[in-house]
Amino acid sequence: MTTPMEYDIDDDVIDKLAGLPAGSHLHALRHQREKVAVASQGSYDSLFDPALEGIGLDERLLVALYACRLAGAQDVAAHYRARLYALPADAAQIAVAADGAPERLPEGRLRAMLAFARALTERPIEGNEAVLHTLPAAGISTPAVVALAQLIAFVSYQLRVVAGLKAMKSASNQAGTA
Repeated sequence: MTTPMEYDIDDDVIDKLAGLPAGSHLHALRHQREKVAVASQGSYDSLFDPALEGIGLDERLLVALYACRLAGAQDVAAHYRARLYALPADAAQIAVAADGAPERLPEGRLRAMLAFARALTERPIEGNEAVLHTLPAAGISTPAVVALAQLIAFVSYQLRVVAGLKAMKSASNQAGTA
């Protein structure tokens, strides 16, 4: 069970990834609906809480890195890569997730998780029963499968929000209203 976490506006991951300094127009705009920013950060904190059971933090970060790679979001991928390097994570696994080549992994948990991430990221309609059955077969419990699906959905959301904010920032800079 995870404990509730306090929201610190200065430690908002989406703001950091989008390059939104406090006091900027876009930062203020994003925080007009503070509950959305708080919920987004709360989701990030919960999904990447080291105390979350069923899937190791390194596995969750590898899945996030891989989802970023699939989406072509190298800037957000760099965030997850840095978090992985701060752990005692396997460098070969980091390379596989970053290169997008899970078939180089031996059969097992991580390969099944990355295949599931690919299915949900690239072809969500294929995230069907057959793909789901590969996870328990790899030793992943039903609650962990649910958490994994939530993580993949969150990273997809995070990527879209960051991309949208960066596009708005770029448009503002071009218009001279940053």
